[in-house]
Amino acid sequence: MSTSSKVVGTAPDAVSGTKALRTLYFVRFGFAIVWAILTMLIGTSINPGTVVLLLIYPLFDVAAAIIDFRTSGASRPKSPLYVNMVLSLAATVGLAIAAASGIPAVLRVWGAWAITAGLVQLIVAILRYRLGGQWAMILSGGISVLAGGSFIAMAGGDKSSLTNVAGYAILGGIFFLISAIRLSRITSKAA
Repeated sequence: MSTSSKVVGTAPDAVSGTKALRTLYFVRFGFAIVWAILTMLIGTSINPGTVVLLLIYPLFDVAAAIIDFRTSGASRPKSPLYVNMVLSLAATVGLAIAAASGIPAVLRVWGAWAITAGLVQLIVAILRYRLGGQWAMILSGGISVLAGGSFIAMAGGDKSSLTNVAGYAILGGIFFLISAIRLSRITSKAA
């Protein structure tokens, strides 16, 4: 190895990756809040607007996982991000199909996605724990698993609604905001 070769995993690389993750978390917070508000406003029934919103959410998750993958560097595990991308693409297809059957079918697909994506998020957060700011992501992953089960249970009820999905997005956004703030503190100390 020559002295001009780039050393992977150096402190500047770690700080740069942490800053990128922090920015991504802030963007995910903003997206979740806007998405949830729009879903609450027009999500009382399945209509073209709600279908678009339902499909945008997992597609945004795919885009976020791609950005995370590209900025994570060699020091962070990437295989769970591949799994997350596949799950979110599958959720997009599943939601497109379920939307034709109504809100209960959408809630079942959303619930299955919340469970599986929550497990992946939990694994990623545990693997990144040393970065700091990940306890909120650990909680978010665990809550996502529980929420997914409740969405599936709600699908069998008489008053199934997309409002709970919007609340789920808000809570997830808050967890991203908390992690972003924690990462901001860590990167400011490292600078």
